[in-house]
Amino acid sequence: MPNPTPDPQREGPRLVLVTAPDAAVAERLAEGLLERELAACCNLIPQVTSLYRWEGAVQRDTEQLMLVKTTAQHLRAVQAFLKAEHPYDVPECIALEPSAVEASYLAWWLAAVRGGA
Repeated sequence: MPNPTPDPQREGPRLVLVTAPDAAVAERLAEGLLERELAACCNLIPQVTSLYRWEGAVQRDTEQLMLVKTTAQHLRAVQAFLKAEHPYDVPECIALEPSAVEASYLAWWLAAVRGGA
């Protein structure tokens, strides 16, 4: 029996934006997501400056931005993982749906995310 082809409508790719306080935390979170097969890839972008309102005041922090490549099917598991493992009280977790992904890269992306559903 041939391997089933991933259904992009059901398992559509999602790019999740997550910030972490530093590289060590970002790497720990990325490794946890990859070990659980909840992400195909996590890109870590160092030293982004975040300005945001928190507890009535404007804050400024240097953070690490994570680009987490997952699927719609696994998004809830990614959110649950971040809620349990992230050091922030309110971790950023913004899922974007790509409008276009090159076909062979998309096939790899969808095949690489298998766990936690």
